Amino acid sequence: MAETRDPVTYAAAGVDLELGDAASRLLYEAAQQTWQQRQDRLGAVIIPHDDFSGIRAIEVGNLPSDTVLGIGFDGIGSKIEIAERLGVWNTLAHDLFAMVCDDAVTQGAEPVLVGTVLDVNSVHLDAVAQLAEGYVSAAAAAGVAVLNGELAECGSRLSGYGPFTCNWGAGVVWFARRDRLLSGAAMRAGDAIVGLAETGCRSNGYTLLREILQRQHGDDWHTVPHGETTLGNLALQPSRIFTKAIVAMLGGIHGEPQAPLHGVVHVTGGGLPGKLGRLLRRANLGADITSPLPPGPLLTYLQARGPVSDREAYRVWNMGHGILVCTPQPDAVLAVAEGHGVTAQVVGRITAERGIRLRSRGCFNAGKVLSDPW
Repeated sequence: MAETRDPVTYAAAGVDLELGDAASRLLYEAAQQTWQQRQDRLGAVIIPHDDFSGIRAIEVGNLPSDTVLGIGFDGIGSKIEIAERLGVWNTLAHDLFAMVCDDAVTQGAEPVLVGTVLDVNSVHLDAVAQLAEGYVSAAAAAGVAVLNGELAECGSRLSGYGPFTCNWGAGVVWFARRDRLLSGAAMRAGDAIVGLAETGCRSNGYTLLREILQRQHGDDWHTVPHGETTLGNLALQPSRIFTKAIVAMLGGIHGEPQAPLHGVVHVTGGGLPGKLGRLLRRANLGADITSPLPPGPLLTYLQARGPVSDREAYRVWNMGHGILVCTPQPDAVLAVAEGHGVTAQVVGRITAERGIRLRSRGCFNAGKVLSDPW
């Protein structure tokens, strides 16, 4: 006779279906609030069945004949640990959207639609509610709609710091006019390089950041005061989203360009020499960065305490630069940036001589020109 056993339920396995549905509904309701970003525009959200598990689509009619579509993916990385340490979750969407949307505009594209996948160790509604709150403000900053917000409970397969741990990734759908795509081929010697300022760390270089702060202050480094705030709050500073300003310069799908762009660089992993260098190599050109933006206060602190050489700091962190724009008309770029509340300045020029020469604003060699190899 076969052995009989009590049935195993999801609840016994540590999965609460009702709690999971409640968390999914929080993300869905937040996504609904973002749909106004594309109302009456390319990417307007169509909802045949208004339910968090129902069908959703976007309007793509009346596109110019030379329109192309692309998709990009990215995540926040280990910056999530800072939110875990502080129990503050409502800024992470800005980091996530900055990574995917600001990457899209470097192609000459207009980001339209974002979808996310949130993996959690277990469902904590208060944390998910904060993440959902960030959805709304980040989507407004990027001018995109959130079509979905998938959530998966991963249990012990997902570790981290504290009772609620997660990993958050996203995909972005973008559209572009073929003749406005940016490959760097249009760049010419003499073009200005305009830097759009970032005072935080964005979502890069956090492995080195955590190693320095752990070594200096121990496991509770995030509680250490720094001026009127703490090191943890400085490390969690949300990424600035530059998408709307760059889309305005490009003109988007249906508008007219407000500034001529020959190349756009998102200063993330690899820093200024890595990201700008990749674009310059395509065009067989170089750059003189004579007036770089100042690094933010946390980066200056990290450099000094590391210690981290200026050369390494510019390779790992953004050192004050969120986006670099290569243009023959810097005044037009500066005017658009100012109109979007973005601090910007001309930081250098494209040169016929290959390689990058950068006048440092770091801690140890301020004023010294750093050059290849990086």
